[in-house]
Amino acid sequence: MLDMLNKLQQRGLIFAILGVTAFSFTLPFTKIALESFNSYFTAFTRPIIASFIAIPLMIIFKVPSLPRFLLRPMIFTTIGAVFGWPILIAMALDRTTSAHVSVIAAVMPLVTAIIAVIKTNRKTGISFWIASLIGTILLIIFSISRNGFSTSDLYTDLLILLAVFASSYCYVEGAGLTNYMPGWQVISWVVIISLPIAIPGAIISFFLTKSNYEIQSNALIGIMVIGISSMYLGFIAWYKGLKDFGVTHGSQIQQLQSLLTLGWSALFLGESITFSMVFLCVGIIICVLWAISKVNNPQ
Repeated sequence: MLDMLNKLQQRGLIFAILGVTAFSFTLPFTKIALESFNSYFTAFTRPIIASFIAIPLMIIFKVPSLPRFLLRPMIFTTIGAVFGWPILIAMALDRTTSAHVSVIAAVMPLVTAIIAVIKTNRKTGISFWIASLIGTILLIIFSISRNGFSTSDLYTDLLILLAVFASSYCYVEGAGLTNYMPGWQVISWVVIISLPIAIPGAIISFFLTKSNYEIQSNALIGIMVIGISSMYLGFIAWYKGLKDFGVTHGSQIQQLQSLLTLGWSALFLGESITFSMVFLCVGIIICVLWAISKVNNPQ
């Protein structure tokens, strides 16, 4: 497989996998954080935690001011990465299980690929779409096998779908910004731009809901993980991977996220793993390899 890719694509593939690995902590550790904290407080705190890494790095490396022509895509990226996905997905997790969220979120790689094709106007062969569609179907079946439809309602599913669109759109916009600056600067600017809203939002949500908190150490760990890994380190690797490998094909790496999330959920939340899940995992991995193998062959 790697022999089919040039060195740039190989590097992009590795970074994309690292990014997906970091993102795979999001659902289980958000669920853990919600054991003590309100969904809004959890979402607003993510960029604040990440800013303790981003701001010093921007100062140390003397990053220049953001060019005005990049402000619009940066704002859209910020809306999706900092507010859209985190708030909506935390609200959904307040109402259902991480397994059910993964059922709906399974369409994210396909949605990301569609948005990328629309924005870049880059043609992609039918084989890629067949692989992506089969992989998505298997991913949905895989998620259902985890009792993904145990608790649900239309409002919850709508929250998840909106979160998926917000996340997919910010992936494409953010990857486009890496044509002008490194990925770590993109997510650093995203975090910094969000602070005028995130800080007041965190303070207000804390004081409005603090009477409901029973702060536990595992919840503190959960909120730190999603702030450092999901909000910052994951995006650095992910944007780098999408830039070098290509957004359309690179997006399919994210199908592996649910498989990794299952592992973390089993480890940290006590969810069980069955033989059918393992069988579906193999099928999903095959579809991912099939989809990304078309990066050099659009037909």
